Amino acid sequence: MVIGFFMILVDTTIVGVANPAIKNALDPTSNNLDRVVWVTSAYLLAYAVPLLITGRLGDRFGPKNIYLIGLAVFTLASLWCGLSTTLDGLIWARAVQGLGAALLTPQTMAVITRTFPPERRGAAMGLWGAASGVAMLVGPLAGGFLVDGLGWEWIFFINLPVGVIGFILACILVPKLQTHKHRFDVPGVFLSAIALFLIVFGLQEAEAYDWGTIWGPISVLSLIITGVVVLVIFLWYQSRTKNEPLVPLELFRNRNFAWSNIAIAIVGFTVTAQGLPLMFFLQLARGLTPTESALLLIPMALAAGIVSPFAGKLLDRIDPRLMLVPGLLLVSISLFLFAMMMNTEIPIGWLLIPSAILGFGNAGMWGPLATTATRDLPPHQAGAGSGIYNTMRTVGSVLGSAAIAAFMQNRLETNLPGASDATGGFGEGKMPDAVTGPFADAMAQTMLLPAAVILLGVAAVLVLRRPAHLGARKK
Repeated sequence: MVIGFFMILVDTTIVGVANPAIKNALDPTSNNLDRVVWVTSAYLLAYAVPLLITGRLGDRFGPKNIYLIGLAVFTLASLWCGLSTTLDGLIWARAVQGLGAALLTPQTMAVITRTFPPERRGAAMGLWGAASGVAMLVGPLAGGFLVDGLGWEWIFFINLPVGVIGFILACILVPKLQTHKHRFDVPGVFLSAIALFLIVFGLQEAEAYDWGTIWGPISVLSLIITGVVVLVIFLWYQSRTKNEPLVPLELFRNRNFAWSNIAIAIVGFTVTAQGLPLMFFLQLARGLTPTESALLLIPMALAAGIVSPFAGKLLDRIDPRLMLVPGLLLVSISLFLFAMMMNTEIPIGWLLIPSAILGFGNAGMWGPLATTATRDLPPHQAGAGSGIYNTMRTVGSVLGSAAIAAFMQNRLETNLPGASDATGGFGEGKMPDAVTGPFADAMAQTMLLPAAVILLGVAAVLVLRRPAHLGARKK
């Protein structure tokens, strides 16, 4: 099960490294970075919208079956991505990839929740969280080598053998679990999809339209406001519907589930937002190749991959706040350090320090948050809870992608006035010296946004409660 989840994470980190190369190949004449960001945003939007119902699909038809369907869709969409010859075609293919990821992801958490008892779940979720750390290493490194050696298309083609192997292993090894009957909330799916699309599209296109009119009477602000209104209607409907709601609001009566979901949305925002300005800084302002850029992330990946399993085992015996608060603080510290060091004078080797700190921070947040959110879920709501949790994480990622694109473009306009209207484009390789300094400043200032936002996650985890099984063991 973790192989599929691992592939999704690898795919996300690979694309982050390859964004400059993709822009140079498919959108070389534009100085606007919003369009290439949609390669990530389209994936995340298509990933986020169906997650609420795909968790329920696993409960109804079996997590193994839905996992296999999602893995097949994701793998075939990877082939489509690699064969794309236009930026628009790649964006559509990435959206289909996101749909496959949405089918697959909730099943991994649901199986862990239903298979492991609460007192052993921390170790299992630690391994689940370690997948993110290993993906951080494999993704950027593989992306760098593939982009430099074979071309950006191969970051997607590499998914084909992994997907086939993962499919065969899942068919053989993953057990069939008991299914539960559910009545699917079609109006809820419709309302949530509209709300998410309007909010994210509005944020994504805000800078491109200067927060003004998009078409006729439709403006950026009107889209975002309408999306928020529809979201409120969706939540009201969920509280009043006679049918089984898409989001069982009673789950949020559990303090740990509620606040862990808020925290994971903030983590999703931060993790997605941090990568784009860093990679553009390294490859355009400092002239590093994708491979060289990826090598700077090795300390982060090693720290996260090695420490995460041990953190998971320790979590079964301690209050989760003792791990989550330091972990989230380390992430914020590392991002502030990156922002301070993102200039044209500092030796590149110094960036290894915040990279390592970021890895230790990641080890203290992924597994512990997932474990804390799911410890008390009843088996028949494991899919729903997993769907909600992964939706919150992915919605945070979507908002992070949209916000960082708008903020990055704003910082570029401030530091390089008229950059969007200039001839030529931000191509691949180091840019002219005259604009290198202002461009680096813009990327450094952009990094301050995720560095500050993750501090909200610290506030969220401070209100978590000590798990019930720890209290019982103490007695």
